[in-house]
Amino acid sequence: MKPMGMRFEARQQAGLGQQQKLSPRMIQSMEILQMPIQALQERIDQELESNIALEVDEHLAGKDRETSDDIEDEELVVGESDTTGDGADDFERLASMEGGYREAIDNEYSFSSWSAARMSGERDRKMDAMANIIAGTDNLIDQVLHQWSFAEVSVSIVEAGKVLISHLNPDGLLDLQIEDIAAAENAVSLDDLTRAQEVLQKLVEPAGIGASTIQECLLLQVDAWRAREGEDTDAWDRVGALIEEHLDDLVQNRLPVISKATGLSLDEIKAALRLMHRLSLSPGREVVDEHVPPVIPDVIVEYDQQQDRYVAALCDGVVPPLRVSPRYTEMSSDTALDAEARSFITRNVGNAKWLIESINLRSNAVLRVVEVVLDRQRGWFDEGARGLKMLPMTEVADLLGVHVATVSRAVSDKWMQTPRGIVPLRRFFSGGTETSGGESLSWEAVKALLRDIVEAEDPAKPLGDEALAAALREQGIDIARRTVVKYRQQMGIPPARLRRTY
Repeated sequence: MKPMGMRFEARQQAGLGQQQKLSPRMIQSMEILQMPIQALQERIDQELESNIALEVDEHLAGKDRETSDDIEDEELVVGESDTTGDGADDFERLASMEGGYREAIDNEYSFSSWSAARMSGERDRKMDAMANIIAGTDNLIDQVLHQWSFAEVSVSIVEAGKVLISHLNPDGLLDLQIEDIAAAENAVSLDDLTRAQEVLQKLVEPAGIGASTIQECLLLQVDAWRAREGEDTDAWDRVGALIEEHLDDLVQNRLPVISKATGLSLDEIKAALRLMHRLSLSPGREVVDEHVPPVIPDVIVEYDQQQDRYVAALCDGVVPPLRVSPRYTEMSSDTALDAEARSFITRNVGNAKWLIESINLRSNAVLRVVEVVLDRQRGWFDEGARGLKMLPMTEVADLLGVHVATVSRAVSDKWMQTPRGIVPLRRFFSGGTETSGGESLSWEAVKALLRDIVEAEDPAKPLGDEALAAALREQGIDIARRTVVKYRQQMGIPPARLRRTY
């Protein structure tokens, strides 16, 4: 019997197959669909600078600005695409993209490269330093360093103070204890750090910055309030004593325990608590103006009283009307130009056309999705959060005949101005539950009902989580106690023992 061996062979085999890829233009269309309006503005500005064939239609721009200088009062238009019909052509183009590239469209394409937000005698030296601080422009470290530069201390204390300031967190407190900082920083001594902290806490405003603990931060603020003219020092003495000796009981709302230990009445303790509301757990955040970019809605919804319905219009008055330059369009077919120049112009004309079509496609896709929302979520517009119903994106995608990824991109980072305020479009797409009566409710509606129950409870006998779940069951909503706890925490509602008033 011959031994069996292994044999390796190399073979070539031809076969037919398809590989799904998205062209750069397809990627651009889907990115533009997903862009919030601020990012779209930035994208258009960049294209206007880089593409010679793209220009603002000054005639339409002038007409828009003759009506009003306010965005809300401008004539709201979609663009050159048809918006009077059902938008079927636009969604057919979206569907055709998705049909051939279904696998690729499920991937997320980032537009981070384009998504920038738009918008934008002798004087007292210490008093001068405070007066020259530019409020709300520098970060906390810079502002504290500016104040610290006027400290009248030795060089070693100055350097120790800079080390301490480098360890401040955004709340204005030290991340580490003094001993730990001294151990980590070989260049400064514990004595210098201790002295620097004492000076820092007296020099820097607002009071509380430079504290090592929350308790120390609050006590520093109490000292500042006590030193102010016209303040009731006895009342602040009581506040300081409660913070120093009973802070944990105050946090846990154990007022009877405090009353028994101190001999103070409940009214005296509650009066001290009212004073404590003037104190801040994050004094560092009071000197830093955290810039929040303005929200620009993509869609405006108004109530039509005559027809008893809500109507939507695109708020694209903030986006300039674009067109392909007639001059360069003509030049792209001018055979008198050399081939290289004509190719360059033709490429820019094609890119300009594709960009304009992508923007119009985005506008129509967003508007059609909003129309579904107005139809399915009428309860929210009439009643608020309690009227919000379940609306999965898959259901909207089926109604419009597109992939769910298109709906997701159409609502991503988009905002809607409504009679109830400006809200994110994604809010209307939510899971939920059915009541015992068969009514559909979103989880947001359940949360709203839970908040109503808490607000209606007896403050002296607040409902526990099991009792809250039972109250919801009485309204036909059967959810577990742990779900009540989760929703209560998400809404910032404390547990029953902390809600109790005495």
